[in-house]
Amino acid sequence: RPLALHEFGYLRANPGASSRMEMRCRHADGSWRAMELVGTNLLEEPSVEGIVLNGRDITDRKRAEAQLLHDAFHDKLTDLPNRALLLDRLEQVLKRCARVPETQFAVLFIDLDRFKVLNDSLGHMLGDQFLVAIARRVERALRPTDTFARLGGDEFTLLLEDSSTEEALLVAERIQQLLEEPFRLGEHEVFTTASIGIATSDVGYERPQDVLRDADLAMYRAKEEGGCRAVLFDASMHRQAVTALQLETDLRRALDREEFELLFQPIIRLDDGSLSGFEALIRWRHPEKGLLAPARFLGVAEDTGLIVAMGRWVLDTVCQTVARWKSAFPRHPGVPIHFNVSASQLNRSDFIQRARASLAFTGAPGHLLRMEITESTMMANAEATVATLRALKALDIGLAIDDFGTGYSSLSYLHRFPTDAVKIDRSFVAEMRGQPRDAGLVRTIIDLAHDLG
Repeated sequence: RPLALHEFGYLRANPGASSRMEMRCRHADGSWRAMELVGTNLLEEPSVEGIVLNGRDITDRKRAEAQLLHDAFHDKLTDLPNRALLLDRLEQVLKRCARVPETQFAVLFIDLDRFKVLNDSLGHMLGDQFLVAIARRVERALRPTDTFARLGGDEFTLLLEDSSTEEALLVAERIQQLLEEPFRLGEHEVFTTASIGIATSDVGYERPQDVLRDADLAMYRAKEEGGCRAVLFDASMHRQAVTALQLETDLRRALDREEFELLFQPIIRLDDGSLSGFEALIRWRHPEKGLLAPARFLGVAEDTGLIVAMGRWVLDTVCQTVARWKSAFPRHPGVPIHFNVSASQLNRSDFIQRARASLAFTGAPGHLLRMEITESTMMANAEATVATLRALKALDIGLAIDDFGTGYSSLSYLHRFPTDAVKIDRSFVAEMRGQPRDAGLVRTIIDLAHDLG
């Protein structure tokens, strides 16, 4: 109203002037409508001698503009604030911290545990319903001043203004309790937990992106520790992240620079002490860190997908080694070389084709190769695994179940897997002498393996 009065005052004082304005008017039905008015001062026009107003109803346009603005700052699925709105509010909090150093805040980075399993098993539609249900349940337990946002997928973030570290930990505990209560999705009752990373104002942040980064790092630490917990960020996490990033960068170059090598560990028969084969063990001769064991880099290789390229290199190198030894000792029947095959490698559509090509190129006989595949990898997609293993057997390649006894194998599938050997997990063998139960379990596994052929 004051703006309209100002515009009309301007028109009255300026003959011939025009002015455009927007205002709300009450409709005859009692609703408010948005109007756009254009006023023209024609007081000195003899045929008019007044101010002419032309107006149009722009209510629908204003609603559409408001909806577009809302959509730009809110998640489409849950209607929670999105990353853009979260960063804007976090930036305002950081500015307040600069003016008032005593200001406290905390950011909680929340990632659901095992959401992919639920999404894959129940379907994406129920998965989306689950995310909406989580959003509604958690936001009802928060203060009006808190910002609960969805960043995407199963990742949520909570900005707690004027909250101490202790209060943030209590909120994280409360969120865990809320998530542990069952969710009803159609005919399914679903339970979940979350890994929560917490970054607080104690660090002295200047950029909102840095706060999210550190909360994210703390969340990943919570994942590494088994999930279903909250972890506070500390500076060591950032150093470890930088180290991991550098390791990933070096790993991507290692294949091109031929920094990997295989060590061959002999496999000895216990009954007569004869050599029954070799196990190929990959090592990385890092130019600065020296010889690295697989525990230092295989996890990174799995996370980045580099494990597939590494697996191809191992397969090719084993084939080359078998062919070279066969040529050097033509009269010796040879012994098989065992080597590991990852789930990512086994599940690729071109795996059999590449194995066949490597054998053909090097001239290595298939029966002198023995691929070791973990029990859990075999059972992850048992039907597809059976077909893949049979195709490998058609190439005369030997097969072994690795870490046997640690998975959840079905005996019916074990019988169908065309395997030649099982490797009993070391957790059973290590205490066999001092633990009669472990010794009995090992004997049972051996008998089972023999019965399966």
